[in-house]
Amino acid sequence: MRKSNLHITLKNIFNIALITLIFVGCTNVPEKYINLENESNKLSQNSSTYEMVWEKFFNGDMDIINSDYFTEDVKVVLAGGDIVGIEALKNHYGNYVKGFSDAKFTFVDLFGEGDKLVKHWNFVGTHDGEFFGIPATGRSVNLSGTTLILMEDGKIKQEHDFFDNLDFYTQLGLME
Repeated sequence: MRKSNLHITLKNIFNIALITLIFVGCTNVPEKYINLENESNKLSQNSSTYEMVWEKFFNGDMDIINSDYFTEDVKVVLAGGDIVGIEALKNHYGNYVKGFSDAKFTFVDLFGEGDKLVKHWNFVGTHDGEFFGIPATGRSVNLSGTTLILMEDGKIKQEHDFFDNLDFYTQLGLME
């Protein structure tokens, strides 16, 4: 009788151990899935912040370009030399608002991973004000492009725009 009770006890211990392993194994989410979820949450937050900032900016709120949403060393990568700093960025993009009073800026798509975003955009407007020193031409433009974005701690750190400058200047009547 003693052997039989020992057998039952060992069997119970084995079953309890097995159930414990299964339970612990099922609740122990692998680190790669936790990282994936964290990156997905970061992407969602970054995308929301980024889209909100530029929507407000192109609706006339130039003061949205500030240290709440941009790093102090924010950079716009340009072929002729980078623009660095919040005020420099505000002045740079302010040219679009001043030069095109009816500017409409649309996000066609925005996607990415974590702190890296890609924006497909469309810009339309009438050149009715000075734009980077170019006097108003009265011409309408319809321009599409892509921007690579780097975020840091929920703030915009860097932008690099890609669009067809020749097409843009042709639409302005500055090139044939």
